[in-house]
Amino acid sequence: MRVIGVLQCVVLDCPEPGVLAEFYRRVLGGEVDRPDRRWSVDDDWSTLHTGGGVVLCFQRVGDHSPPDWPEPGQQFHLDVGVEDLDAAGAEVLDAGGRLLDGSNERWRVFADPAGHPFCLVRE
Repeated sequence: MRVIGVLQCVVLDCPEPGVLAEFYRRVLGGEVDRPDRRWSVDDDWSTLHTGGGVVLCFQRVGDHSPPDWPEPGQQFHLDVGVEDLDAAGAEVLDAGGRLLDGSNERWRVFADPAGHPFCLVRE
C-alpha cells in the first residue's frame, strides 16, 4: 500500500505553549524546544521531542476551551504507560495536572494544565 505521508508531530492547542511543553517534559521526559528544521519555536509554538521519538507540539490558541471530559466532543487523548499508578499520579499532580477519574485499578484519567485529558495506564 502506498503511504501518503509521514506523521511529523501531534499538536495540542493551549493557552500557554511553554507551560504545557514543560508539563509534558516532566511526565514523558525529552527535550523542550529542541532546534528542528521543520518549525521555529516562539511564544505561540513550543515543542517536546520525547525519548521515544514522538514529537508533541503546543500551539497557542487565545480562546482555547478544553474538552469537558467525559462529555461527548473529546477528540483524542494520550495514554502514558507507567509501572506504579500511585507514584506516577502523585508526580503528575505535583507537575500541575489534576485527577479527573481515579476509579479504575488499571488506569487513571488526568487533565494537563490546559485541560486536555490523558491517561496513566499500568504496564
